[in-house]
Amino acid sequence: MKATRRWAIFGSLLAALGGGALYWQLTRPPSAASVRARLTGKVPPPEGPLNVFHLGHSLVNRDMPAMLAQLAPEGHQYNSQLGWGTTLKAHWGDEPINGFEAENAHPRFRPAHEAVKSGDYDAIVLTEMVEIRAAIRYFESPKYLARWLAEALAAKPNVRLYLYETWHQLDDPEGWLNRLDLDIDRYWLSRVLGPALADTPAAANVHFLPAGQVLAAFVRLVEGRGGVGNVKDRTDLFARQPDGTIDQIHLNDLGNYLVALVHYAVLYQKDPIGLPFALNKADGTPAIAPEPEVARLMQEITVSYVRALGLSGITT
Repeated sequence: MKATRRWAIFGSLLAALGGGALYWQLTRPPSAASVRARLTGKVPPPEGPLNVFHLGHSLVNRDMPAMLAQLAPEGHQYNSQLGWGTTLKAHWGDEPINGFEAENAHPRFRPAHEAVKSGDYDAIVLTEMVEIRAAIRYFESPKYLARWLAEALAAKPNVRLYLYETWHQLDDPEGWLNRLDLDIDRYWLSRVLGPALADTPAAANVHFLPAGQVLAAFVRLVEGRGGVGNVKDRTDLFARQPDGTIDQIHLNDLGNYLVALVHYAVLYQKDPIGLPFALNKADGTPAIAPEPEVARLMQEITVSYVRALGLSGITT
């Protein structure tokens, strides 16, 4: 009787609070260690250029995928759907997408459901809004990640699927580097990807794209040396506001180049050392380039860290 009554109360709470959101909050998430074990599987490197779909927000932006295309083998194609701080839930259609018209006014836009259901893409890269804690608590991140994974796998069972780990504000009171150190296990793996994988076939090709982790590793190295080339500290990777102050969350051209390298290393499973670093933005104008020693360091830290982390399906 007591057990029955507890489940009745639980059911009433689910109904009163929207069901899904409370369920995903109250169920115990898998351990980060178990998620890491699931992600240790390897996948064959792609045999040629990829067609990639990016789903996310301004931490994807237009320039980073354009830089990736310039680094990738000839024939690389991509599309995206973006928004302002957009959740996976909003992309699914269950919340409005702020900034939809502005962020998708470019020739690479393709509606997300149309794109994912098409089976046209070799790889799909998804990310969640930040603050990641708010995304988990209020916007049912694992539930909607699982839905996107299922839709992609139904259209193309061998599609390569990636959760793109982003970052939070530089002025986070818990500390920017500290958050990156802690958040990979306590949120990205345990609370977002782990529960989604519980509803995803074990054979599915789902992996982790650790941009936040590579940013942290690069920043530690550069700041430990007192600066390298045209990057003196972490703020040199971030954009500036019109008044000259630091944008606390959005990257500049240098930061976007580093994140594009991470995408290249993960998606193509190739060593990025020696790749070009004088690239163009999405609009065709030249991006501010890292100085040669900075570019080389970015390339080295990317390949070493992605391989060491072991969550991205890389075979070499």
